[in-house]
Amino acid sequence: MANDLAEFCHNFKDMFICHRKDNSTTAHQYLCGLFQTDRSNMERMEEKVADSDYESLQQFISNSPWNARSVMNRVAEESDKLIGGTGMTGLLIDESAFAKKGKASVGVGRQWNGRLGKTDNSQVAVFGVLSAGERAIPVDVELFLPSEWTDDRKRCEKSGVPEDRREHKTKPELGMCIVKRQRELGTRFDFVCGDGLYGNSMEFCTELDDNGEFFLVHVHADKLIYLDDPKPVVPPRSSSRGRTPTNLKAQTPAIRVDHFFKQLSPEDFEKVTVRKTSTGDLTINAYRRKVWIWDEKEESAREWTLFIRQEIASPDEIKYCLTNVAEEVSVLMIARMEAQRFWIERSFEDAKSQAGMADYQIRGWRAWHHHMALVMMAMLFMTKQRMMHENDHPLLSCYDIKVMLAHFLPRKDITADEVLRQMEIRHAKRRAVLQNSRKRKDEQISQAAFLLI
Repeated sequence: MANDLAEFCHNFKDMFICHRKDNSTTAHQYLCGLFQTDRSNMERMEEKVADSDYESLQQFISNSPWNARSVMNRVAEESDKLIGGTGMTGLLIDESAFAKKGKASVGVGRQWNGRLGKTDNSQVAVFGVLSAGERAIPVDVELFLPSEWTDDRKRCEKSGVPEDRREHKTKPELGMCIVKRQRELGTRFDFVCGDGLYGNSMEFCTELDDNGEFFLVHVHADKLIYLDDPKPVVPPRSSSRGRTPTNLKAQTPAIRVDHFFKQLSPEDFEKVTVRKTSTGDLTINAYRRKVWIWDEKEESAREWTLFIRQEIASPDEIKYCLTNVAEEVSVLMIARMEAQRFWIERSFEDAKSQAGMADYQIRGWRAWHHHMALVMMAMLFMTKQRMMHENDHPLLSCYDIKVMLAHFLPRKDITADEVLRQMEIRHAKRRAVLQNSRKRKDEQISQAAFLLI
C-alpha cells in the first residue's frame, strides 16, 4: 500500500512543479503526514515522516505557488473516472465547519458549527462531493467569507484573499459556483443534492432548474407549497381609491409541507428499500406528488415534485424534499437519490478523522486551499484502495487504510539524539511564543501607563 501511495503521488507530480522547482517530494511527504499523524500539524509530521523537515513542509503549504485549484480539478477528473456517470451519481453540496481560535485564520468568525452543535469561532466551507452508492469523494470546495471579512480590505489582504473573492457570497451562491465549475470540467453527475439551506434558497433551485440540472433538495417543515397551480395574476383594481395593484397574487391557497403531511394516511406511502446497511436493508416509507412552488416574484409557479421520507423505526423522523425530476422517475429512484445525502456526512467524517481535514494549523488563503487539495487527494487515494480490494476485503474502511499506512510507510528513525533534537525544536518554538506574548503585554502596560499620565 505504501508503494501504491508513492505511485499515486507520482501521477500528480506535474501539479507540483512551479518555476522549474519540483515540490512533488514534499507533496508526498505531506500526504504521508496526513496518514501517519493524528493531526495535520507539521511539527508532528516532521517527527514521523521520513526525510521531512518542518521548514520545507511549512513553505510548501503556506508559500509555494503551486495551484490548489488545478489539483482539485485533477481529483475531480480522477473521481469521475471511478464513479462518474453511473445513472445515479450525485453531486452533493453541503457545508462543513472547522473550530478555530483567534481572529487570524482566513474566514474565521462566530458561525454555526454542526460538529459542535452550537455557534462558535469557526471557519465554514461549502463542499462538492461526488457520490455513487457508498462511494463519496470531495472534489471541490469554496471557503465561505462572512461579510465582516469581505468588508475589511486590509484583513483580506493580510490573509491573501484574491481580489475576485472579496465579494460576499452566500453559501447557496458558493454551491452554485461548484455545480457550474464541475459541469465545465466535464464531471458526470446525474443530479444535485443539498440540505435545507439550499432547498430553501429559491434562487439556488431555480438556477439549477433553468440550467437543466436535475436536483433533489431538502426543505424546512414550514416550506410553502401549492397543491394546484396558483396561476399568479395582478388583481384588478377594486375601487377608484388607493393605488393600482401591481403585485402578483396567487389564485389558490398555499400550505406548509408539515401541515400537508398531517393530512396523509399510512396508505398513501410506499415501502421502499434505499440502501444496504451493516445490519441489513434500510427500508423507509416514501411519498411523492406533484406540487407548485412560487416565490411571489416570477410570473408563473414552478411545477416540481414533493417527496416525503418517513423512517419506519422512528415515525416522527420526517424529511421533506423537492425535486424537478421527470414524472416518470419512480418513487424508488427518488428515494435512493435522497439517500445519497447519508454519504456526504460519512465522507466528512472520514476526511476529518482519517485525512486531517479539520486538524490543521494554518491561517492564510493559499495555505488553507493547499491543505484542502491534499486532503482531497488523500480521500481519492483511499477510495481507489477500497475499490481495488473490495472483492478480497469488502469491509475495508478508511480507518483500516490509515492504520496500515501508518504501519508500512517509512518512518523517521527515532534515536535518542532525534528525540532530544525534536524536543529542543519544540521548546525553541514555545519560548518564541512566550517571548512574543510577554512583549505584547509589556506594550499594553506601557500604553495604559502613557494614557494615565
